[in-house]
Amino acid sequence: METLSQDTLSTSPPDKPKLMQGGNYIAEGRDSTKSTWLLFSPGTRDKAGSLAKFLSVFSSHGVNLSHIESRSSARRPGYEFMVECEHGSGDFGAALDDLKKDTGYLTIISRNYKDNRSAVPWFPRRIRDLDKFANQILSYGSELDADHPGFTDPEYRARRKYFADIAYNYKHGQPLPHVEYTKEETATWGVVFQKLTELYPTHACKEHNHVFPLLIENCGYREDNIPQLEDVSNFLKDCTGFTLRPVAGLLSSRDFLAGLAFRVFHSTQYIRHHSRPLYTPEPDVCHELLGHAPLFADPAFAQFSQEIGLASLGAPDDYIERLATCFWFTVEFGLCRQDGQLKAYGAGLLSSFGELQYCLSSEPELKEFNPEVTGEQKYPITEYQPIYFVANSFESAKDKMIKFAQTIPRDFAVRYNPYTQSIDILDSQKQMRDLLREVHQEMNLLLNTMEKL
Repeated sequence: METLSQDTLSTSPPDKPKLMQGGNYIAEGRDSTKSTWLLFSPGTRDKAGSLAKFLSVFSSHGVNLSHIESRSSARRPGYEFMVECEHGSGDFGAALDDLKKDTGYLTIISRNYKDNRSAVPWFPRRIRDLDKFANQILSYGSELDADHPGFTDPEYRARRKYFADIAYNYKHGQPLPHVEYTKEETATWGVVFQKLTELYPTHACKEHNHVFPLLIENCGYREDNIPQLEDVSNFLKDCTGFTLRPVAGLLSSRDFLAGLAFRVFHSTQYIRHHSRPLYTPEPDVCHELLGHAPLFADPAFAQFSQEIGLASLGAPDDYIERLATCFWFTVEFGLCRQDGQLKAYGAGLLSSFGELQYCLSSEPELKEFNPEVTGEQKYPITEYQPIYFVANSFESAKDKMIKFAQTIPRDFAVRYNPYTQSIDILDSQKQMRDLLREVHQEMNLLLNTMEKL
């Protein structure tokens, strides 16, 4: 039985993405997330045939169900039921009205939650659920603004479409797409690689500098070679369980953060235009592999990133905005103190030769990282950051993020299950007892080990 369970990369950040209208890649009616989950209990003490009675309501109104389950109710004696209703089938509104007449409680969990204020925003429960929104992108990778360096280059635009198409067709569990980069693309990577590696020893945090040689040794990081996502993803998985997933364009903040809850980072594979190797107006493979990947191999940083993702699951829109802002000022543009010195750990800094120098100068204003304050901070997206937030350590940043997550208005808690790569929703006494039993077993293991040592 189941239970319910971006970026500035160089010397100039991107404009905000524009929502695509139509096109060949975002098609109405092909969105597999267009379903609504209902969680409800009978209005009176459970009787034999309760589920059959409720199912007949959906049948009478022609509403198709793709998932049905029952479980002990945490809110009242007896059972509660959960069903997934497919959009576009039957009269869902009429079925909902009939259900409300004879249910003790009814909760709506919907991706289109804005249509119902009582709904909990849909979120993925299993890692394969990432397929459901991976292609609901805000802009397709081959769509370039007029001021993009490659806008008038037909070969570059065709190449960008190639990268976007292979990401669009990717599904969870498949090998990551292998790319044969051109000589021109490799040369562009080489310029960025050479310039940034000059600064890393003095400007990057110790975690980045510890991992980077390992990426050179194990993943083909070289000036004359662009690493493959598959090789880097396998390396990260061995280190912290993080994996990379190709993406065809920019995702919404909610969807992008949801991936982090599963230790999945949505990554681009294309590279910036060769005419301006030290500038890109959107995330590219230099940003992903030079900026993000090294830190995801660090256990403390990986846990911090996952905590942001877990906090986003089912959160209201205003909290998603705050969490995305916290992500911006940490994972993208974060600074930290190490041995009495400021160091950069944000990917937007570690992939930008110009801003990596600027961020450690005396020009910007520095503030202590505090999610309540950081999440409200406004920031520019077309220039260097005037304000950076500083963390004393990834561990302290993680603890602060966990405490902030507790303030998010949700009637449940979430926990990542690494054995099944799924999200456990904690909202019943039985689940609490099971979790406490697991913690007790782990404590006994630790105590026994300490005695042996």
